[in-house]
Amino acid sequence: MNIPLDPQTLAVTPGAPLSLSKRKTKIRSVYSSKKHYKGLLEEHVSELSDLQRVMYAHGKYALLLIFQGMDAAGKDGAIRHVFSGVNPQGCQVFSFKQPSSEELDHDFLWRVHKRTPERGRIGIFNRSYYEEVLIVKAEPKILDAQRLPDECRDRPNFWEERYADINHFEDYLRRNGTVTLKFFLHLSYEEQRARFLSRIDDTDKNWKLTKADIESRSSWKTFQRVYEECLTHTSTTAAPWFVIPADDKRNARLLISHVIVENLRKLPLAYPEATKAHQAELQAIRHQLEKAKAKD
Repeated sequence: MNIPLDPQTLAVTPGAPLSLSKRKTKIRSVYSSKKHYKGLLEEHVSELSDLQRVMYAHGKYALLLIFQGMDAAGKDGAIRHVFSGVNPQGCQVFSFKQPSSEELDHDFLWRVHKRTPERGRIGIFNRSYYEEVLIVKAEPKILDAQRLPDECRDRPNFWEERYADINHFEDYLRRNGTVTLKFFLHLSYEEQRARFLSRIDDTDKNWKLTKADIESRSSWKTFQRVYEECLTHTSTTAAPWFVIPADDKRNARLLISHVIVENLRKLPLAYPEATKAHQAELQAIRHQLEKAKAKD
């Protein structure tokens, strides 16, 4: 894969404060033309598909991918393009919307755990449990619906403890064979405005823009702050965050696929070797099939 970029340059250093204003929303493209982009993406998708097949057969690891970002950051498009060649049987996508009444009766990670990928599969969360320390932190009134006891909600380190709960959860997944990679699509305020306008101009995309999107845009600085705090507290060695410059959608897709493939390459994946007993069984099956052909 000819991408002249070390994925670690996009990672958020564990324990180090993050300033999104110092992270670029657009960098020099890793592709030189539309044709070059398509060629690179096809190469990435092909290798990702091959690696997923081996991971499925190997059956000991799972891959959890989390996508977060402001509205119109390009999460849907990135998922659609990067995973266009992956066998649907080995990949599952979930988007966590407003919790149901049943989900609100449980802890905030309850509905998530049962959606994590089985060993051998890729799980994709388009928005995730991180909303509990993002939108909920930006708009604390949402907590009312969770009906937490006062002694729980009023704890002085409430948010820090939620970050810790998430870190423990992701470390637990790691110790059970799940690799977690998290992507924050870093979009600029001006680029979001341009994309919102394009959704108005394109009738096929009108449904994507609502008044709620504009209301969230009015709290841009607040959301940038809560994202900084979240990524600072929850980027770990076990489950790193990658800040993806998202103003150029094509470049973002290539960077995301690059990070995923590079991390899958590090896993000791291999097709299972047939045991002597299985090899003998296969030879017996061969004999049976060849004998049947001779009769025909």
